[in-house]
Amino acid sequence: MTFAQRVLIVVLGPACLILLQAANIPHVASAEPILALPGLAEPMSFQIESPKGQQLSPGAQLTLVEAGYPDNRPVAQAVPLVSAEGLPIEGKAAFAATIGPGERVGKDRRFQLTSTEKPSAEPTALNVTELNDKSVQISDGDQPVFVYNFGVITNESIPEKEHRRIRACYVHPVYGLSGELLTDDFPRDHYHHHGIFWTWPHVSVDGVEHDLWAGNTIRQEFVRWLAKESGPAAAVLGVENGWFVGDKKVMIERVWLHVYHAAGDARAVDIDLTFIPTDKPVTLWGAEGKSYGGLTVRFKPPAPRIPETVITTPSGPALGDLTTTILRWADFTTKFDGRDASSGAAIFISPDHPDYPPEWLLRYYGPLCVGWPGVAPETLEPGKPVKMSYRFWIHKDAVGTSALGQAYSAYLAGLKAGWVE
Repeated sequence: MTFAQRVLIVVLGPACLILLQAANIPHVASAEPILALPGLAEPMSFQIESPKGQQLSPGAQLTLVEAGYPDNRPVAQAVPLVSAEGLPIEGKAAFAATIGPGERVGKDRRFQLTSTEKPSAEPTALNVTELNDKSVQISDGDQPVFVYNFGVITNESIPEKEHRRIRACYVHPVYGLSGELLTDDFPRDHYHHHGIFWTWPHVSVDGVEHDLWAGNTIRQEFVRWLAKESGPAAAVLGVENGWFVGDKKVMIERVWLHVYHAAGDARAVDIDLTFIPTDKPVTLWGAEGKSYGGLTVRFKPPAPRIPETVITTPSGPALGDLTTTILRWADFTTKFDGRDASSGAAIFISPDHPDYPPEWLLRYYGPLCVGWPGVAPETLEPGKPVKMSYRFWIHKDAVGTSALGQAYSAYLAGLKAGWVE
């Protein structure tokens, strides 16, 4: 008998969509699509493209019902399906959901996805709220998760002659699961650090070099919203920004942020960045000898170095700062915001990231920097999108290398899910 690898069988009917998850089950000939998903000991937050021909409006609520465990009914949600260019695809959707480990860890699990069954409990909404004409906030019920600043934020305490007093197109503040503040903005040691951001110290356009990292002669500027969606399983922000030299846009930047409910003692936030030069090539490279340039998180520890502050990598706790270090993930944990308990967050790298795994710069005073392309220049060509995907995994308490590795494995498992005929 032929056996399939772990699969989630999806059967479309006139009233519902049926999803069945299994591992090492007999292959059954079927014209219906099949989706591969493993059973894990960690919660899995993920998105899956809907089968061909399936049309759902983004935000539509669905319910997963586990075979053999009818009381286990986590909520699912239709979210925009995004093209290689970072644009929502008209008439198509993906599914977003968070599934806990349940009672069958390491064993076959099967689910039915239907629009008629009620979830185990009414889900708390993940909400997108406009704070003002510059910022939107994503909240999980009454708990804020983060603020995305699409407009220009000015720090009035910094002298007007200092060009680093203004910033736009970044995430800050970011909150832990107990409401503690995790990120810093305009810190006195580096005015240009700002929450979660993505910039480069070397940007060459038409033979002229600029510094997007500190923002001298090039800037990020909001262009338009692609999506702002609240929902029962995820909140979604899609935004298009531009890199401008004077009045000329030299780069299209499209950003997608997917925020999931906290599961256990952690929350997943997926970050997808797509870059497309407009009409001329754009060359990027990082800081010499350090490699910063790309996705960066500036954390806000209580002091430059206290015993509770730990940077953890797949090799274990880092004894000191790391430069030009190749990593799949890294975590920053400390006692944030005057709290008695430790907490933190990790950056996970998607395997489809350019030059995976990339170089990093890690500093105990606060920044975790994913350095792509590193110190060697990389030229992006007009019309050819470059995508970089990450998960920002926020957690309670101090977590060890093993737990971080399991969370990373859960992220990878969700990325590997795909329909097969």
